[in-house]
Amino acid sequence: MKHVTVVGAGTMGNGIAHVFAQFGREVTLVDVAQEQLDRALKTIEKNLERQVSKGTIPADVKAATLARIRAARDLDAARGSDLVVEAIVENTQAKRDVFAKLDTICPPHAILASNTSSISITAIAAATKRPEKVIGMHFMNPVPVMKLVEVVRGQATSAETAAVVKAESEALGKTVVVAEDYPGFVSNRVLLPMINEAVYALMEGVSDRDGIDTVMKLGMNHPMGPLQLADFIGLDVCLHIMEVLHEGLGDTKYRPCPLLKRMVAAGHLGRKSGRGFYEYGEGA
Repeated sequence: MKHVTVVGAGTMGNGIAHVFAQFGREVTLVDVAQEQLDRALKTIEKNLERQVSKGTIPADVKAATLARIRAARDLDAARGSDLVVEAIVENTQAKRDVFAKLDTICPPHAILASNTSSISITAIAAATKRPEKVIGMHFMNPVPVMKLVEVVRGQATSAETAAVVKAESEALGKTVVVAEDYPGFVSNRVLLPMINEAVYALMEGVSDRDGIDTVMKLGMNHPMGPLQLADFIGLDVCLHIMEVLHEGLGDTKYRPCPLLKRMVAAGHLGRKSGRGFYEYGEGA
């Protein structure tokens, strides 16, 4: 993969662009909002500087990485890409619209990947005329630090496409787990029901916030409690994934906790909104 386009310059998109560029790929980072692109490039530079200060990369790698990234505001910039990784909002129709456009823009050999954490790859691929070249490439946050990539095969994804994306992910220093296209894949099929159950335990007064998180950190050796992790992910994202699981699998055990729904309705989305299960005021 010589030329990689990343669509969406948010938290995941800038991390994905960072890693591809660090490992020698020419990267085009696309977003409709110039301020988002500016913020993403500053974040990438800051994270590279952190890697330099920790001694994980030499200073010349930082400069070379930044030089490989160019920003663009139009999907036409993906023309000529070998691989496109979409990292926009978690909305099925929005993703299908982007993939339909990419299908007409990108060369026939290009692989189109989605960083979705829960949406059906099969449904996304159906918006294109190359479903065999559509795949899930689910990075973990923060992308430059986390080693896992969940490679998700849709109904029509070819074995060749899966093999190429697996090899490309490993070339980025990642460990790959291949999953089939079922709601939540592996990561969120297991993680989100745990978080949802922690919210139920809080709602029902089994323990308080700190008690629930402490049990999971000290008793189960988790680096972060489930309520703190929910804040980190975003409570709106957690709710969306639970709704995908509930709808896709049809089992009541995936029913989103009413407290989770209420907090999202109130705009208490976690760290990104300044308030979730924890407070994130200035200096917190």
